[in-house]
Amino acid sequence: MHRVTRVALHGLLVNPPHRATAVHLSSASLAVDSGVVSARTASEVRLRLDVAYDGAGFAGWSRQPGLRTVQGELEAALALVLREPEGSIRLTVAGRTDAGVHALGQVAHVDLSAEQWMLVQSTRRSEPHEQALGAEASLVRRLNGIAGRAADLVVRDVAVAPAAFDARFSALWRRYEYRIADAEAQRDPRRRGHTWWHTGALDLEAMRAASAPLTGLHDFAAFCKPREGATTIRTLHDYEWRRDDDGVLIATVRADAFCHSMVRALVGAAVAVGLGRLDAGRLVDIRDDATRTNDFPVASAHGLTLVEVGYPAVEQFAARAEQTRARRDAERAEDTERARGREAAQIDPLASVD
Repeated sequence: MHRVTRVALHGLLVNPPHRATAVHLSSASLAVDSGVVSARTASEVRLRLDVAYDGAGFAGWSRQPGLRTVQGELEAALALVLREPEGSIRLTVAGRTDAGVHALGQVAHVDLSAEQWMLVQSTRRSEPHEQALGAEASLVRRLNGIAGRAADLVVRDVAVAPAAFDARFSALWRRYEYRIADAEAQRDPRRRGHTWWHTGALDLEAMRAASAPLTGLHDFAAFCKPREGATTIRTLHDYEWRRDDDGVLIATVRADAFCHSMVRALVGAAVAVGLGRLDAGRLVDIRDDATRTNDFPVASAHGLTLVEVGYPAVEQFAARAEQTRARRDAERAEDTERARGREAAQIDPLASVD
């Protein structure tokens, strides 16, 4: 008879406000039969990692030769723990943050071979308290002892995840926050690395009026840096502004996904409205033009933090991932057709006239 072990699936959701769609994975558990796992995952075991970092010391999430990145640090730490060559471990992430952008609720997954997972389970430190830890908690400690030495990167949790879980494609939405201390706010020097200190006085109500109408399913090309093969069609669920007790302006931006620099461009556009340089209604026109503009600057990276990634119930992981992939493929095809139409119109202006 196989021995059955109960493994808690811990997930990090920071102040989750959308309980109808986001599921705190610690409420679920996965019954793992050690014999079945060996058979089912003869090639791999999937782990979910919940990660936080201060982005100031990183050239973004994505691995880049010769640069310090979050992905590079974590993959190198995993390779060291697993006694694998550097560069042999690959992480899949929910949101590829840019250089200087912070995260409290970043999520990634990694696939380990059965042998690698057995190594994680069998290699414990000699201290009694370490021996009492489960394999996942022990891995958290070891990764933080390597990747967290600079104290700007923390692995908050590691959990065995269902094979259907995909950190990127199973996600329902990502939520970011942006902090601005304008002329009316109290400035906290301790938060200077996570807050844009703006010398002007910003009109909160004008920024709210400009931001709220941007929500919905649209092409956000005007707010995105172009990337070859990447779609700019996104569903913006929430775009809200408020002031905290110190008067600091905080933007909450939630979408199914974000294209490159989208949040910072949305913030920069709202700031231009708050300064009176743009009319509130102008942002919808800019969005609908779907063309990059110089009407506003992109906000600085250091005020931006990835706060939370929302996922469906465990049994919906596979369906959500399949749905996301299919939609992205369709949107890319649509983007390609629009680009061809624009090129044809430039060559022959009459080509776009019915």
